[in-house]
Amino acid sequence: MKIVNVLTSPGLTGFYADDQEAIRQNAAHDGFVYAGTPRSPGFTSVRQKGEAVSVLLLLDDSQVAYGDCCTVQYPGVGGRDPVFKADEFIAFIEAHLTERLEGRRLVHFRPLAEEFDSTLWEGKLLHSAMRYGLTQALLDAVAKAQKRTMAEVVAEEYGLPLVPQAVPIFTQSGDERHLNVEKMILKRADVLPHGLFNNVKEKLGENGEGLLEFLRWIKKRARQLAGEGYNPTLHFDVYGTIGLAFKGDLERMADYLGTLQDAADPWELHIECPMIADSKEGQIQAMRAFREVLRRKGIPTLIVADEWCNTPQDIADFIDNDAVDMVQIKTPGLGGVNNTIESVLYTKSKGARAYLGGTCNETDRSSQVTVHIAIATQPDQILAKPGMGVDEGLMVIYNEMQRTLALLRNKLAAKGAA
Repeated sequence: MKIVNVLTSPGLTGFYADDQEAIRQNAAHDGFVYAGTPRSPGFTSVRQKGEAVSVLLLLDDSQVAYGDCCTVQYPGVGGRDPVFKADEFIAFIEAHLTERLEGRRLVHFRPLAEEFDSTLWEGKLLHSAMRYGLTQALLDAVAKAQKRTMAEVVAEEYGLPLVPQAVPIFTQSGDERHLNVEKMILKRADVLPHGLFNNVKEKLGENGEGLLEFLRWIKKRARQLAGEGYNPTLHFDVYGTIGLAFKGDLERMADYLGTLQDAADPWELHIECPMIADSKEGQIQAMRAFREVLRRKGIPTLIVADEWCNTPQDIADFIDNDAVDMVQIKTPGLGGVNNTIESVLYTKSKGARAYLGGTCNETDRSSQVTVHIAIATQPDQILAKPGMGVDEGLMVIYNEMQRTLALLRNKLAAKGAA
C-alpha cells in the first residue's frame, strides 16, 4: 500500500497558547485572558488561541490516515520551539513535504518516522509540532496498511510484548481547581489534579500556603465524595514557583515538601518542576541537588522533570545525572512520535518512572495516538488531554484506551481458541 495524495486542513487545539514568562512575572487575569504585554517571542498577547494542522494521507485503497500538528501550552520557553501558526505550516507542508510523501510505500513505520523526524530545512530540524503531526499520520497509515491497531505496530517494530493493560490516567484541573477536582473524584481519576500552580502571588502563596491548603481540601473532598476506598496519586505541576517562593533555598524547599508529604500521606505525592533554571545544565544540577536534600531528610516525594527536558537526549541526561524520579515525556515537544516511544522505553530501562504527558493544547487525534503508544510501551501514567475541563480529555483518553484494549483482548482470545 502507498500514499497517493496529501491534504492539510487548519484546526483548533483543546486549549490556548500562553506566555509563561509573562504569567510568571505576574500578568494579571482579565476574565479568561491575561492583561499586560507578552514577553516571549511570537506572542501577540499573553493568551492566544491554540492552532493545529491536520495532515491527511490518502492511501491507494481509499483509506485516510491522519495526524495533527500541534504544540504545547507554553511554547518558546525552556528550550521549546516557538508559537505554532497554522497558516505558515500549511504553506510549508504543501510546498516542501507533499511531494516527498506522495508515492511512499507503507511497509514499516519506524524508518519512515525517523526519516521525516530528522528532516532538515535551512540547517535546522522542522518545528517539533510539524514532526509530531507527520509521524502520527505515518503511524496511522502503516496501521491501516496492515489492518492492525497502532499499538500493535509500535509493539512489533520496537520488539515489545503487547500487554492489553490499562495505563493510569492523570487529569489536570486548570485554574478551576475545586470544581474540576470534584469531577476527577466523581470519575475516579487515577492521578490528580495538576493544579496549574504557575504564579507565586496568586496561586502557590508566598510561603506555599495556597498549595498546602488546596492539597488538604482535596483529601477532605475525596473522602466526602468517594469514601475511604479511593486513593489516587497526587501530582502537582508548580512551574518553578516553589523555587521562586523560597528564593532557591533547597533546605527550606525540602522542608516545605515534607509538610506537603505529611498532608498527602498515605497517598503518593509528585511535584513537577519545583524550580526552573536558566539552562538545561543548571536545571539538572539544581534538581539533582534538591533530590539529595530530600533523600537526606527522608522525604519520599517524587520529583518530576519537565522544563528543559524536550528531546530524547535531554531525557537521558536528566535520568543519567540522577536528577529525577519521574520524567514527563512531553509529546509535542519531542517532535516525531518515534522519539516519544524511545523516550518511554529508555526511561523505564533506567528504573525511572515514565509519565507519558503532553499538553492541554493538543487535539483529540494527537491524544488518541498517544493512547496507542501508551498501551504498547506501558508508562507509569498518561495525561488526560486535550483541554482543561477534565471531562473531555479524560473521555478521549479513557475511551480510546478501552476500545483498543477490547480489540486486543479479542484478538488474543481468538488466537488462544485457534
